[in-house]
Amino acid sequence: MTPSQDSALDSASVQENILIERAAIALDERRDAGLDGFVGGLDSAIITTETDHLVPAVYELLRYTGLACTEAFFDTDSQSYVLSVPGSASLIVRSRGSARNPFAGANAGRLTGPLPNTRLESFVFSTPDIQEYLAIQKGRGTQFLTPEPIVSDYFSFIQTNPSPYTGNSVGIIEWLDGMQTYAPKGATVISPDITKPAYKHLKNITKLDHAATRVRAQDRSAAILEFLSLTNYHYDFGVHVKSQNSITSVARRNKEDFAMVFTSGITPYTGDEASGPTEKFIRNYGTRVHHMAFQTERIEETVALLKKDHMEFLLELVGSETEGLRQIFSEPSQHTMIVNEYIHRYGDFNGFFTRSNVEKLTEATAKQ
Repeated sequence: MTPSQDSALDSASVQENILIERAAIALDERRDAGLDGFVGGLDSAIITTETDHLVPAVYELLRYTGLACTEAFFDTDSQSYVLSVPGSASLIVRSRGSARNPFAGANAGRLTGPLPNTRLESFVFSTPDIQEYLAIQKGRGTQFLTPEPIVSDYFSFIQTNPSPYTGNSVGIIEWLDGMQTYAPKGATVISPDITKPAYKHLKNITKLDHAATRVRAQDRSAAILEFLSLTNYHYDFGVHVKSQNSITSVARRNKEDFAMVFTSGITPYTGDEASGPTEKFIRNYGTRVHHMAFQTERIEETVALLKKDHMEFLLELVGSETEGLRQIFSEPSQHTMIVNEYIHRYGDFNGFFTRSNVEKLTEATAKQ
């Protein structure tokens, strides 16, 4: 650690207090703009893959999570599969085809060359009134990928431009009356043609708990404040892991809801060794979602059976029942570049993470 990094670490608590103050201001501004109540929980997340990786990516998720394929369709721009489990946000896994990729710039990294179009692109949140939301946000200067919402018989949908801080987009969807289907107008709906393995342990893997995006140290506050301005989330807390030059920051809507996690360096990148695994990851892969976490029952047994089915992990299970929490990271998917986290909170555990678990999980990402 260099003297300049030591100085930056000494100021971490000051920076945290500034972020807390700015987050409170962002919530006041959101309320004053009339946005409170316009954004609900996470409806879905959109993962885009290369065309030849689409089916393997879907099968991998069916094989290693509780998700089932509930819908599939073609449209003029893409082929998509919808994966769902009761009580959880859905995953829409798709390939874009030949259309222009607005996320191309965010995807660039030293090691992303073989998968230039692959990333978790968008987190889509529900709204009761997309037109009002859009009018307010446009008045605040928010930029969207389309001038107006995309409208089908079942929904209206729009998404922001990719963030300059995270590379992610925030989508907003208003469901109309009747059946819910993600197929856009003019799409060809097909019968899902990928069979889910009939493994009993997959029933232990349930809803999407959180997702974590890697952001640069200098963009941490801006990324969090931007997300708060687009949703009804609030900043909850940050865990500083000085030994790894890393901060894990959590935004939540409420205790039971899907959480958005931002992991950044404490100090900006200066070199792979000095800057730690978080900043090194960004150097290699760009700012992007690092992992999706799934709530998991009977976690020890479930992980053992996932290993038996050839899933590889970055480390062994961390935490304990005594500490209230157990977690583990898989190796990143060769098809989506995303790590699966399996997480179980015991009994009346009232926290979200434990510092010791965060430190061990962060250290394990150095293997990527």
